Amino acid sequence: MTAEERLAELGLQLPAVAKPVAAYLPAVRSGNLVWTSGQLPFVDGVLLETGKLGVDLDAQRGADLARICALNALAAVAAEVGGLRGVRRIVKVVGFVASAPAFTDQPTVVNGASELLGAVLGAAGQHARSAVGVTALPLDSPVEVELLAEVE
Repeated sequence: MTAEERLAELGLQLPAVAKPVAAYLPAVRSGNLVWTSGQLPFVDGVLLETGKLGVDLDAQRGADLARICALNALAAVAAEVGGLRGVRRIVKVVGFVASAPAFTDQPTVVNGASELLGAVLGAAGQHARSAVGVTALPLDSPVEVELLAEVE
């Protein structure tokens, strides 16, 4: 089953690549690697939520938002390489979680991104990862996800 077929089975489709909110590119390819810029939980150009985990949102809602970030990151990779068929594997994911001082469940939040990548890409979606708590993110987003993909 292809990644596109898995997306359809999940009831998802790749969105249009999110427009940068500053002076950067959504993704950059160098050789057989594609790095995405940090992706926020935008849907149709709208940031779905703002605030901090542990104050305004719980870990499950954060995971839902991280899933959207990962979908946006896949869209950026696909735009760079002409679709998901060229993705050999996701090498690394970094998730940033805007967190209240006592919030320590960043791994659960970033699982939303990791689980989506595994569901869409199978074994090629398994990756190394960091889940980092931060004070604030651009536009007061609760979560931001970037990834590194190996491509053909």
